[in-house]
Amino acid sequence: MALCLLAVVTACKKTEIEPEGPTDVRVYNNTDQLFENVIVNTSGGEYNFGTVSPGTYSPYHRFDKAYPKADISLNIRSYTYATLKQDYTYMQYMGRMKITYKIFISNESRRELDTDVVPEGAL
Repeated sequence: MALCLLAVVTACKKTEIEPEGPTDVRVYNNTDQLFENVIVNTSGGEYNFGTVSPGTYSPYHRFDKAYPKADISLNIRSYTYATLKQDYTYMQYMGRMKITYKIFISNESRRELDTDVVPEGAL
C-alpha cells in the first residue's frame, strides 16, 4: 500500500513551467537597404530600434516576452514596409533568452517583410 501511495505522489509531482520571459531581442538588417524607424512589437511590448544599416545588428532590447515571429514595421526611402500581422494564439514564446530577428524583404511590390529568428543563448 505504501509503495502504491509513493508511486501516485511521484507521478503527480508538479513540473516547472518555463517563464515567458524576459527575452532580449535585437534585429539584423539582412538587406542592402537602410532601415529607419524600426518598430518591433513582440506582443510583450513595443520598441523603436531606430536606424539599422545594411548588414548590421541593433543593440538588444529587453521585452517581457517574445515569439518566433513579431510585428515589425520600418521605413526604406520614406516607404513603409511591414511584416504580416501575427497571430500569437498558438505560438510558443521564446522564453528567457537572447534572440535576433533577421529581417528581409519578402515581397518588394507589396512592401512586405519577413523574419528568421535566431536563438543566441539563454539569459
